[in-house]
Amino acid sequence: MSASPATARTPGLPPVTDQRVVPAQARQLAARLSALFDRDVEIVKRLNDAQRRLANANHQLDARRAVPNKLRLPDLHWQIQRAFCAYQDAAEQRRQLAVDVGEIAQQLTDALTQAGWTAQQARRATVQQLANRAATPG
Repeated sequence: MSASPATARTPGLPPVTDQRVVPAQARQLAARLSALFDRDVEIVKRLNDAQRRLANANHQLDARRAVPNKLRLPDLHWQIQRAFCAYQDAAEQRRQLAVDVGEIAQQLTDALTQAGWTAQQARRATVQQLANRAATPG
């Protein structure tokens, strides 16, 4: 038996069992936040890839020290440079994303409190559930 939207459950979070109204503006803001969270996942993948490439280049540099003629240093230099630039770029995008998330999260909290939610209820709300919630109770 599947749960109704009013009793939907996200793993690790208590079920939503209330009938509070979720205004259209709040649902739209929640959907925007959800999309930003998805974007964050992609940026984290890029950060991890760049970190892996930096670690690999460092390993190659250590190997170069052990066997002097094994690798050409200019190639290794460019591997490190590209990986470092990719990491910096992704880190900056993630920083900017965090600003956007903070601003939209505040707007969402404001929209929910204007609809009668307490600030605590608004902060504890699950973005995905809000984005999919009906505009009126029931």
